Amino acid sequence: MGAFSIAGKLDGLFRRVRAAGQAEPSYMAVAEAIRRKQGVQISHTYIWQLRTGRRDNPTVAHLTALATYFGVPVSYFLDDEQTRRVDAQLELLQTIRDAGVTEIALRAADVSPRGRETISELIRKVWESEQGR
Repeated sequence: MGAFSIAGKLDGLFRRVRAAGQAEPSYMAVAEAIRRKQGVQISHTYIWQLRTGRRDNPTVAHLTALATYFGVPVSYFLDDEQTRRVDAQLELLQTIRDAGVTEIALRAADVSPRGRETISELIRKVWESEQGR
């Protein structure tokens, strides 16, 4: 299963795209969500087959449904350069989530504009001091 195969791309989405602290969605959950929200008929077995490379020629409708479920453009499955860009964005989001940046941002939303400027300046100074290490 190559990194740029449909199986490799789908596997990456299963591993990366989920709420913080949540496990991978099950094949059944993904299939049910696609059927319910998008009206596309797809089975959990077929999704498993795509992810494991046992099937490798999905229809455009199935690729589109999977892309929509995972919040990526359908070109993610078709264009390796697009895959690289989206994967880089997903890695950045994971890093932000792991670093607790979301919590900082949510707390800063209730701070005055002057307070946010101060927070931003403090973060910049800490970053600069750590870059010198």
